[in-house]
Formats: sequence, C-alpha cells, structure tokens
Amino acid sequence: MKQVLFSAVLFLSLVACGQADKSKRPSPPAMAKETIKSGAVISIDYSQPSVKGRTIGKDLEPMEGKVWRAGANEATVFEVSKDVQVEDKALPAGKYGLFTIMNGDEWTIIFSKTWNQWGAFSYKEADDALRVKVKAEKAKTFAEKLTYTIDKSGKVSLMWGDKQVEFKVK
Repeated sequence: MKQVLFSAVLFLSLVACGQADKSKRPSPPAMAKETIKSGAVISIDYSQPSVKGRTIGKDLEPMEGKVWRAGANEATVFEVSKDVQVEDKALPAGKYGLFTIMNGDEWTIIFSKTWNQWGAFSYKEADDALRVKVKAEKAKTFAEKLTYTIDKSGKVSLMWGDKQVEFKVK
C-alpha cells in the first residue's frame, strides 16, 4: 500500500513539475522587447503557436469577428515603460492584455487592463484601455510560428501564417 501511495505521489509531482516548464508546451513562450526612440521600453510576452498545416481563420485562430488572445495559452502581455501613443491614441505606461479582432484586412488591436488571464475566455470589453484599427497585409514570407517584432522606430509587427499586422507606437 505504501508503495502504491508513494508511486502516486511521485507521478503527480512529476506531472506538476512538467506543467510548470512552459518551454515544453506545444506553443512555447516567446518575447519581443525593444527600447524605441522616445526611450520607452516595449515588451510583448506571448506563447508561440505553429500553423502545422492548418488554415488560419478556419482551423486556427484568429477567427473572423472574434476576440483572439494574439497568441496561445495565457493572454499575450504588452508592457510599456512610459506613456506612449499607439496609432496616435494615448496609452499610459503599464501592462496590458493584447487582443485582436480580425475583420478581413481590418484588424482591431485591443489593449486590455486585464492582462493576467488565460486566453480570451474572460475578456471583457469594459476592461479595454485602448482600441485601434489597422490594416493587415499579405506577408512577404510565411510565418510558421506566430512572431512579434518591435523596431527602434516603434513599429510593432505581428506575423502569423501569410498575414502581417503592424501598428505604430511613439
């Protein structure tokens, strides 16, 4: 009996430890970080799903007209060290959940005051700090893994499959 109990405890401990190692997830953690011209530090902390032969908008998020966590697993976190302008609209320094809504080539970029959540399941529009609309483009190269980049000028790019969505931060 003691051996069975010990085995069960050992198994559960190993499973719990494995869950804590986010790098072992099918969509591992990734981060983009840059200090832009204004001196503000922008970071995007996200989980990086892969397309794996699926069709974005059909088998894989984002789905047309639905809020997407702009990554996988926990909500994507957008953090800025100073007050900034996103597409010429004010966003105070702080940490935000980064969400999107795809409507064809027009995407809504959402900065939610609620950043610490799993996915978009508990997303509430009332928690939005800012929404901006931008145009998506066809990417020059296919991005198998969701990738964010930030350049010194403040251009933030989301590359996912054959889509590229950009917004400016200054």
